[in-house]
Amino acid sequence: MLDRARSLLLVIDLQEGYRGKLLEEARTLAGARRLLQAAAVLGVPVLLTEQYPKGLGATRAEIAECVPADAARFEKTSFSCLGAPGLRERLAEHSEAGRDQIVVAGIETHVCVGQTIQDLLEHRYETHAVRDAISARFPLDDETGWARALAAGARPTTSEGALFEWLRDARAPEFKAIHKLVV
Repeated sequence: MLDRARSLLLVIDLQEGYRGKLLEEARTLAGARRLLQAAAVLGVPVLLTEQYPKGLGATRAEIAECVPADAARFEKTSFSCLGAPGLRERLAEHSEAGRDQIVVAGIETHVCVGQTIQDLLEHRYETHAVRDAISARFPLDDETGWARALAAGARPTTSEGALFEWLRDARAPEFKAIHKLVV
């Protein structure tokens, strides 16, 4: 089960260049926003990547506005986020501090998300793939990428499932703030 003290949120490539091109785009953006907002409330660190921003643009405004100010941002050309300069080292720092659960959101399921999940699992991170915050442009790529991620060992969840695992108890002081994100 997810533990907010052990978790880190990795948001992959939700950039302007994909606007209007994603399968279930509204669902994906809503799930990612929910995760980012909850991470801010619960103190879960955030890492954010952008794939070749010169060509694909910056992080979409509706996502960027939810990214905590202290989030680490990484530009990359590699499809796996672990190829982004400095990201692997940042993961290692968090891991040494006990954050070994990586919660993954972003695009595309069969490319950057899929290759990142494979690399995270190879580096022995407990990897949680958030279904309603992960997408691709085409259904077959999305379905195949999702199946491969699960077959590799990623743990499936939803944004709401992740939030309530991070929260654990309705008596938590953050309950009302988190509950507002899902109703």
